[in-house]
Amino acid sequence: MPESPIDDEFRFLAGDAARVSRDAPLPEVRRVDAPVSQGRRLSGLSFEPDRAPELVLLHGAGLNAHGFDPTLLALGRPALAIDLPGHGRSGWREDADYRPDLLAPDVARALDALAPKTTALVGHSLGGLTAILTASARAGRTRALVLVDITPGVVPARDAGSVTEFITGQRSYADHEEIIDRAIAFGIGSSRESLARGIALNTRRRPDGRWEWTHHLAHLDGLATGGPEPTDGPDPAGAGAESSLARLWLPLEALHAAGLPVALIRADAGMVDARLADEWRDRLPGSPVRTITGPHNLHEAAPRELASALEELIGSA
Repeated sequence: MPESPIDDEFRFLAGDAARVSRDAPLPEVRRVDAPVSQGRRLSGLSFEPDRAPELVLLHGAGLNAHGFDPTLLALGRPALAIDLPGHGRSGWREDADYRPDLLAPDVARALDALAPKTTALVGHSLGGLTAILTASARAGRTRALVLVDITPGVVPARDAGSVTEFITGQRSYADHEEIIDRAIAFGIGSSRESLARGIALNTRRRPDGRWEWTHHLAHLDGLATGGPEPTDGPDPAGAGAESSLARLWLPLEALHAAGLPVALIRADAGMVDARLADEWRDRLPGSPVRTITGPHNLHEAAPRELASALEELIGSA
């Protein structure tokens, strides 16, 4: 039976290309997958699948690989965008634990099959933290590492609280407009058009007619994406709190010290504020920091600007 238009996951590509003013013809984009652990498979999108990918992209919590479509159409390079475990079309973990140290081995194993040659790694939010550990596991096959609006200095209870509440605070919706309104209220995005596209690719209709997210995180009572919340001190969400994610500074600093080009792209209205940007510069001297106007999900709100920054940071790496 032919696929209906609403089930065609590539139906937005032409509009995405127009949005980023792409003049070249649409590239071939193919759904690919590879076996990982526990009998699960990791899925992804291969841009120009007949060529080796020059970069691999990992999305944030509650998102999926299609979020990078506009950015990759603007960038115009062969690439692989991965659905993290529990997201998109990748299998869900039985333990429902989506911390970076558990995601990275699956990603590294999938890349052995889908991108065995040297690539740049780009990770947004949870995908950025996962990319640090993936780059460590594939140090000989990673030519650059770019984190998008995330650092190991983020304290989830403080810096990512709104994202967590957006994902878990409401389980179902009457329609997509209700989801868009909620996303804008939480500062997740600002363009109704781009949000509508992302939501269409990340939701499904339940038998009762209401809409729900397709990713596993929205079906859990709590999120395990960054490790336990800090409990030391009287105010763990306060300015002096240190996240358990801070342990990821060690592999990141080791990669930097070994000569891997490492860079940060932050959103001016995102999760990486000036304090976190300064910490990045102190810990990783000489490592570039680029700021783009927009919210946390820069790949949805400012895809051309993100593509331009990526071209600058990984073009000659």
